[in-house]
Amino acid sequence: MSFTAQDVKALRESTGAGMMDCKKALEETGGDLEAAKQLLREKGLAASAKRDDRDSNQGVVAVKVDGDVGAMVLLKSETDFVAGSDQFKAEAAALVDLVAAKGAEAVADRAADLEELKITLKEKIELGDIVHMAAGDGNVIGHYEHVQGGRGVNGVLVEVAGGSDELAHDIAVHIAFARPKYLTRDDVPADVVEAERQTLETMTLNEGKPEQAVPKIVEGRLNGFFKDVCLLEQPYAKDDKQSIAQFVGDASIIRFAQTEIG
Repeated sequence: MSFTAQDVKALRESTGAGMMDCKKALEETGGDLEAAKQLLREKGLAASAKRDDRDSNQGVVAVKVDGDVGAMVLLKSETDFVAGSDQFKAEAAALVDLVAAKGAEAVADRAADLEELKITLKEKIELGDIVHMAAGDGNVIGHYEHVQGGRGVNGVLVEVAGGSDELAHDIAVHIAFARPKYLTRDDVPADVVEAERQTLETMTLNEGKPEQAVPKIVEGRLNGFFKDVCLLEQPYAKDDKQSIAQFVGDASIIRFAQTEIG
């Protein structure tokens, strides 16, 4: 399988590895991008597993909280020029209002409007993530929307039990920038944990560590993996001396959702 300069660039952007390392990895894997990413990680040359497979599409993330209901919609476009247009942002706002009022399936009510927008703006436009989050009795919905260039680009909704609106907001801000994939380590699928363990074993052996020391080193690194991807184990963004679990105290995080562009 052959590969192009664009493949090398894409691999470099998704892994943080050097250009020559990316080229060599693609050569060794016959141009298989996913296999090349894995090879770079095993060699300790990839910056972070969390950087893999990020969506490069443009668009707008619209977030709305109305009482105990939160809604979030990703409206995708090909260019930031279209994403920043008033018509496009107005459509995203209309969609999130609809989801907040009627649920995620209600976006179908605006199918004709989306088709018309495609014709007007002369660009491929499609829906991405759609989230409707209704809080349980006594719970609160926190939210955060990071705005860049006049449009939302990173949105978060989080449901918290036994906590204040301020606490829920602070957690949402943390999620926006720390980008956890799971709430707890128990939520990480077993196959994901096993794949990570095997990668860490290969990486550790490639570093020349004594074979008898490998299991302990791998367990330590696996704990680091959980701290990267599990919200409750992450160091709190505003005070990294405490974890999110310590920060929330007696409150409980029920669930969260995040979506972003770029």
